[in-house]
Amino acid sequence: MPDHDSLFDEPTAPTGPKDAGNDPSGHRARLRKRLVEGGGEALADHEVIELLLMQAVPRRDMKPLARSLLQRFGSLAGVLQADARTLAAHPGMGEASAVALKIVTVAATRLARQRLREAPVIGSWQVLVDYLTIDMAHLTRERVRVLYLNAKNMLILDEMVGEGSIDEAAIHPREVIRRALDLGATGLILVHNHPSGSPQPSRADIDVTNRIAEAGRLLGIIVHDHVVIGREGHVSLKAKGLI
Repeated sequence: MPDHDSLFDEPTAPTGPKDAGNDPSGHRARLRKRLVEGGGEALADHEVIELLLMQAVPRRDMKPLARSLLQRFGSLAGVLQADARTLAAHPGMGEASAVALKIVTVAATRLARQRLREAPVIGSWQVLVDYLTIDMAHLTRERVRVLYLNAKNMLILDEMVGEGSIDEAAIHPREVIRRALDLGATGLILVHNHPSGSPQPSRADIDVTNRIAEAGRLLGIIVHDHVVIGREGHVSLKAKGLI
């Protein structure tokens, strides 16, 4: 009995004489050489995706698929940060191809997180923004996180505390401060993303931040900042004078 098709089955590569006439190995070798000799900037976005997909599919021209992914998700970052099942279900993709793309985001996030842990967060602003952007800018749901810091402003814990719009249904000021006390934290940074793309803070963002800051002041816990992340950039409430 033939196997049933699976959502995650990889498309079968062509074989036989026709395959010899469409062998993309020369193109692949040229892409690899350009990467080795010229670095990442030597490749266009669709070529980066091609090279990643080549690791999952041994014989197939990946350029059309790479271009279709860019067209659908809008950018290289959009492709790499898309949901794994959504990627796998895209025409021409499959589980192995989706994993070949998703592992890049996993590696980049862990690298950025490690860099963040190696130095005081307050003095490593660009490292912080890079980490948050990789991890949150292209999320399709709003998430609220708290970075708890010790007396040397080193990261103790990066914790997701809620999903949805940032109001008291998603984040409770007393719980945030209680958690800081439990961890022995002396400061914290609030973070959330805007799936709309714009990082401009809302009135609710500002109000909740100031309620947490006021609760923290009574117990010696500093709210250093609230960072809003979006596809169009980031905004620091502290830099804008809003806390």
